[in-house]
Amino acid sequence: MFQAVSYEGTRSEQHTAVLGQLSALIRDEPSAIANLANAAALLNVFMTDTNWVGFYLYDGKELVLGPFQGLPACIRIPLGRGVCGTSAAEKRTLVVDDVHAFPGHIACDAASNSEIVVPIIKNGELYGVLDIDSPIKNRFDDEDRVFLEKAVSLLTEQLEATIPL
Repeated sequence: MFQAVSYEGTRSEQHTAVLGQLSALIRDEPSAIANLANAAALLNVFMTDTNWVGFYLYDGKELVLGPFQGLPACIRIPLGRGVCGTSAAEKRTLVVDDVHAFPGHIACDAASNSEIVVPIIKNGELYGVLDIDSPIKNRFDDEDRVFLEKAVSLLTEQLEATIPL
């Protein structure tokens, strides 16, 4: 059973605690959807000053909305379009301090001002992206990037052993 805790210590110590929780949540669970849903919920509880945490999954043509926490969102995103589509196409993490200055930004939630997107690569192929939005400009920094890339790495290890979607 999962219980919410107050995260104490340095940011690094907090990140370590959350990664431990994520590992425990997804360990031995064969359902990718269940694991992504729990990951979105955990990150939503942990990360302050965010308004959307979730996943878009690649269906072979475009990104399709997956498990998330937040307001209803855009359902389909073409590769190369917006922050999510660009991160997916380039297979690299994007930290955007001001989404309104990002060429082709897709506004799913008008309250979003900054965003971080981490691609998920499973067995060398694009699987999807982790997308986190914030109503605060410049919300995400390099420490967030490293933490979220580690979280995606844990998910990827488990996804490689899960049943297909």
